[in-house]
Amino acid sequence: MSLNTSQLTQDMLAAFQGALAKKWPEIKEYAETEAKKMAQSLAMIEVLSVSGKINAEQATLHLEIQKNATRMVFLTLEGLGMLAAEAAINAALNVVKESVNTALGFVLIN
Repeated sequence: MSLNTSQLTQDMLAAFQGALAKKWPEIKEYAETEAKKMAQSLAMIEVLSVSGKINAEQATLHLEIQKNATRMVFLTLEGLGMLAAEAAINAALNVVKESVNTALGFVLIN
């Protein structure tokens, strides 16, 4: 199964919007960029995993790198705290975890 980055982006963007509704007008453009980056990162993880270039542990590390990058962007936005940033990232990954985990054949996103 090949991940559809456009669909992943839209699903995660909707989750970001729901989790960050109070700040949405201020952060919408940042969230769009971060959702796209995270979707592309997940697709890259799938390609590397399927081709045997990385294992599950390495895939998890790649995901953590992207989560940290997204976390930093959200935390730099004025008034957005750690709990809100974490909630948004978790919500975004939760909506795509089934398709990502299925595509990879192992649990990357818990």
